Amino acid sequence: RFSHRYRSGGAMAKSKNHTAHNQNFKAHRNGITKAKVGLKVSTKGMDPKFLRNQKFAKKNNKAGQKHTAQRARGAVDHFGNKL
Repeated sequence: RFSHRYRSGGAMAKSKNHTAHNQNFKAHRNGITKAKVGLKVSTKGMDPKFLRNQKFAKKNNKAGQKHTAQRARGAVDHFGNKL
């Protein structure tokens, strides 16, 4: 009647499924470091039309970044008008 509850062979089931013992020590042996920033992806062989457009998009985005920085300082409003 209870034979399905017990393993055959007399060995009991293991009760411990996980431990973090020694993992912190192992992680710090070579030091915890930040993930390295990936290298710039090469544009060699990319579509020239796409690259031209990307160049202009980057160029024209700088003005927007300038206004964003000024807004953060409180120098201009949302439309770029001086306060």
